[in-house]
Amino acid sequence: MSIFEELESEVRSYSRGWPVVFDRAQGSWLHDESGKPYLDFFAGAGALNYGHNNPQLKQALIDYIQRDGVTHALDMFTVAKRDFLQTFRDKVLDPRGFGYKVVFPGPGGANAVEAALKLARKVTGKESVINFTNAFHGMTLGALSVTGNSMKRGAAGIPLVHATPMPYDKYFDGAMPDFLYFEKLLKDSGSGLNEPAAVIVEGVQGEGGINAARLEWLKGLDDLCKRHNILLILDDVQMGCGRTGPFFSFEDAGITPDIVCLSKSISGYGIPMALTLIKPELDVWEPGEHNGTFRGISPAFVTAKEAIDVYWSDDALEKSTKAKGERIATAFSGLVEAYPEAKLLAKGRGLARGLEFANGDLAGRVCAEAFARGLLMETSGPDGEVMKLLPPLTLTDDELTQGLSIIDESVKAVLTK
Repeated sequence: MSIFEELESEVRSYSRGWPVVFDRAQGSWLHDESGKPYLDFFAGAGALNYGHNNPQLKQALIDYIQRDGVTHALDMFTVAKRDFLQTFRDKVLDPRGFGYKVVFPGPGGANAVEAALKLARKVTGKESVINFTNAFHGMTLGALSVTGNSMKRGAAGIPLVHATPMPYDKYFDGAMPDFLYFEKLLKDSGSGLNEPAAVIVEGVQGEGGINAARLEWLKGLDDLCKRHNILLILDDVQMGCGRTGPFFSFEDAGITPDIVCLSKSISGYGIPMALTLIKPELDVWEPGEHNGTFRGISPAFVTAKEAIDVYWSDDALEKSTKAKGERIATAFSGLVEAYPEAKLLAKGRGLARGLEFANGDLAGRVCAEAFARGLLMETSGPDGEVMKLLPPLTLTDDELTQGLSIIDESVKAVLTK
């Protein structure tokens, strides 16, 4: 591994917790170069909802490459883009009553967020954006300005402005009514709050610590935005594409955000791809006003179309995800009860789950114990205090059982020392 230490930047992170060289991957498993298998409850930070090298998606990709299908196309018309758009409309948007237009902003989630912020300001003529405590929206300057983590914000090197944080759901543990502070500032001409162009929010905060907003809280936020003529941006980069059960994390709240950001698992195969979905009346871009070289990666369109055809033609995956999520919730509740002195907290929705510890050291040690036993997990939260699970949605019941057993052993090994 010396080449990595000699040549790769010190900014690398995941490789520090998992110091092996991975070589192959299939389904819910990664294998290092010696052949040792690791059960993957990380899934590319949510970019691999359908597992590694999903056979059906892989075959569609191989067939496309084999016939010399266009790979790079900027925003030109291609067969691959047309097929994706038609499938996305017919099987995702139309069944949910969503009339969004699709912006291809670039390859990553931060690109989707930057486009959303830029468009909201263009449409409204206002500069300020409301974000939430513990939010994470990306590492570019605009996305960082609406991100909560102080370490990530500090790396910007310049002031991050034109954004104001508000308390996310349960931030005050129910000590005050939802949006009391936010609405008071909006109504008070002496509050000093700049009139916001938009509010940006995650249905479930992944990097922030697996904080799952209550559906009624999301509905209340949507109502507040409508009353005050504020655009609502829903960042579904990590929690979309079925992570919480439905295709979109906000579906069960019965809301239709003005703008939706998607990335990570939208390609289905781990190929970079992002979408910014916008209500038609917001489509005020001038041609070329927002663009990017890698916004037309046709292989991603191919695997995205195949993923939707395979997994979103019915509700089987949604039901399976919710059922497996409840299995994890039950197991985590058992750990909370088994170690009352540790004051653990089970969190999450669907197959985005977390177990919060008293501090980041404990959560990190549990993840290290799990790695030693062949399971990949990461930590999240402001201080890394949450053990975070993002397994592939396609994992089998046996794989889930195996993973939960390793977690049980790992928690025991740390908390009983």
